[in-house]
Amino acid sequence: MNQHANLTHWDLRQDLAVAFRWTARLNLHEAVANHFSLAVNPEGTRFLINPNGRHFSRITASSLVEIDANDPTTMQRPDAPDPTAWGLHGAIHRACPHAACVMHVHSIHATVLASLADSRLPAIDQNSAMFHNRVVVDDHYGGMAFEEEGARCATLLADPKITTMVMGNHGVLVVGATVAETFNRLYYFERAAETYIRALQTGQKLRLLPENGKPTPVSPPSTWPSCARSWTPKTPATRAEHPGQRVFRPRLAGHTARQQGARQTGDAGDRKASVGGQTLRGNAVITGAPHNG
Repeated sequence: MNQHANLTHWDLRQDLAVAFRWTARLNLHEAVANHFSLAVNPEGTRFLINPNGRHFSRITASSLVEIDANDPTTMQRPDAPDPTAWGLHGAIHRACPHAACVMHVHSIHATVLASLADSRLPAIDQNSAMFHNRVVVDDHYGGMAFEEEGARCATLLADPKITTMVMGNHGVLVVGATVAETFNRLYYFERAAETYIRALQTGQKLRLLPENGKPTPVSPPSTWPSCARSWTPKTPATRAEHPGQRVFRPRLAGHTARQQGARQTGDAGDRKASVGGQTLRGNAVITGAPHNG
């Protein structure tokens, strides 16, 4: 009998769950402190979000919580999300239907950028150029993102052209139409921030890409024919939780096809997998030593 037969939006659950796993694998997470959400209705007001207190590496498709941004009793539920997740993500999904997927992390280089007096990301390479005129910097961090602070942050994302918010003294928040598109932006924003921070460390003058003229400004990733698709699942593979679960396969530079794939045996009670040389047991990633978290 299928123990997950009563769960809705299974494909969306799978994609979001594996995005959590990849975020943990790439060390862009902060244990249980950050949140991803994904709208499941056209209005964007019903959405999936990670359960309160669960480590990113332990998120599964069935553990994701479905909530309604317009339901004032949400925080009274026994499976209520973290109050800051409800405040921030609920506000964005209510106010910004174009932001179907919302990912917020405190990744190292994006947070370093957010800690600078000038948190703008200049276009110094092709990764940073992807975000030219598509980033808003929030200079008015108001502490924990409860409902009032979340609503204020949501106003900064009202323009669909804005895909990324650098949250001053806090971290970064990225939005998109799909999990693949949003994760793609999250990954490349962190890479761009790292390049910029390392360039600053040289103490040398930066070579900025010109606003006009050569080289040609980078077009939006959404216009690239295969950009988002390169992150989406290709074949049914990993059985981490359910025979129908798919693998999210980012084509990261330097990763071979074998490293991107996953091989897994056993049932849901005795899960064991090999992903890029790492071992997965249950929902934990083990890299030579037990994974605490």
